[in-house]
Amino acid sequence: MASRFYLTIPDTKKLAEAGPLAFRSRGAQGLAEELEAALRTDVLFKRWAATQDDPEDIDSNLSGTDPSATVTGEQHDLHVDLIATTSLTGDAIRHRLRLLAGHVWQLKDVTHA
Repeated sequence: MASRFYLTIPDTKKLAEAGPLAFRSRGAQGLAEELEAALRTDVLFKRWAATQDDPEDIDSNLSGTDPSATVTGEQHDLHVDLIATTSLTGDAIRHRLRLLAGHVWQLKDVTHA
């Protein structure tokens, strides 16, 4: 069952602080495309897993993908609102967002899609 995750990135300028796997985009469309790719494929997860001391110890529930995931974005001055529709778990979504945005994001709501 798919869910909609309503997300906000309050200040896109702070995304640079998120680390080596952070979003490269700063605009709503680019952020939506990058998050959508991170949900649809395991590329971001594999890049992160390769940096871990013991990849065998990684929670396999975080590695899931959803080829039908969609993300839309809307720009409002410095902040961006994203809506991700996916069947991935909340834990997987939070993990991907921590990799892409560090702690510079907020989950506003979750609803059934």
